[in-house]
Amino acid sequence: MSNVSRAVNIADLRLMARRRLPKAIFDYVDGGAEDELSLRANRRAFEDVTFRPRHAVAVPEPDLRVRVLGHDLALPVLLGPVGYNRMMHPKGECAAARAAGAAGTIYILSTVSGHRLEDVKAASTGPVWYQLYLTGGRDAAKAGIERARAAGFSALVITVDTYVAGMRERDVHNGTPELLSPNVLSKLPYLPQFLAHPAWLVSFLLDGGVHRLPNIVVPGEGPLPLVDVSTALSRVSFTWEDLSWIRPLWPGPIIIKGVLTGDDARRAVDGGAAAVVVSNHGGRQLDSSPATLRVLPEVVAAVNGRAEVLIDGGIRRGADVVKAICLGARAVLVGRAYAYGLGAAGEAGVARALEILRTDLVRTLKLLGCGSVAALDRSYVDVPARYAG
Repeated sequence: MSNVSRAVNIADLRLMARRRLPKAIFDYVDGGAEDELSLRANRRAFEDVTFRPRHAVAVPEPDLRVRVLGHDLALPVLLGPVGYNRMMHPKGECAAARAAGAAGTIYILSTVSGHRLEDVKAASTGPVWYQLYLTGGRDAAKAGIERARAAGFSALVITVDTYVAGMRERDVHNGTPELLSPNVLSKLPYLPQFLAHPAWLVSFLLDGGVHRLPNIVVPGEGPLPLVDVSTALSRVSFTWEDLSWIRPLWPGPIIIKGVLTGDDARRAVDGGAAAVVVSNHGGRQLDSSPATLRVLPEVVAAVNGRAEVLIDGGIRRGADVVKAICLGARAVLVGRAYAYGLGAAGEAGVARALEILRTDLVRTLKLLGCGSVAALDRSYVDVPARYAG
């Protein structure tokens, strides 16, 4: 197990995860779609925005607190949904939820989870949201919504950008579909990469190998096998009309994740969304989608205060969080940033990722001369003219 206390930044956790995980598992987390243009664009967008600090301003201890959909959080960083964390670590989603609760923030559980949603909710001491795909059909989705409501999840996050799984070429090259298949012979060509990571392999085998997906229960068939997710996604996908049957099932806030235009943001809010997440799925779906930070101002303007705006994609440092909030986001979601920590060292790695981002935030606000997250606005940044809004 990596000594994550030595990690100075998220890039260090990434290297630790890369050493511990087989290539197929690491690349599943690390990679994007096709040429990975959107994956890289997300990072470049943050690099393009520069700060306008206020010097000679004493900021003894910046206030990182933020209120998101009624939850008072200790910092403006939520753990976004990442599919099947159990491949990275046996405790997977439960470990991430515990770390989020301990840090005073929200964990968002993916439908494509390796652990039962009831167990994940029980593991967390903080608020937990449930991310919904219509995978398995409407009846399976309804059952998942009802279970999440009964378990005490406080918000429903509907991802709208996944009509089919993106073409993640690293996964194809690494034989990931074969690795998830029940066919043992199909795995043999990829055996060397697993043998090269004995610690991960032992923990994976002791955990029972690849599990079915306990939160996607297809009527008459049982839990969906992980290998069938891509096919199931292509058969049933979300449209705006689906909100008409989802809303009566869910009494709490609904968040629409995957918004990249002002038009879609308005549709989401008109349909009753309490928040939208500006997201290109971490560059894992439609390649050449715009960087999320670049379109954030357009979405903020379109929403016009009628709903909260969150953002994900490419966030690796506290400075990135600050830039997003300056451009109008209420808070950010991170995915890879905490998944690297999970892959490196389980719950301790996730906790370290959050601590790194917290420390970054404090330092950045002090250097900006800004006393709180709530005081951040566009006057603290210089933004390229090509940014929307």
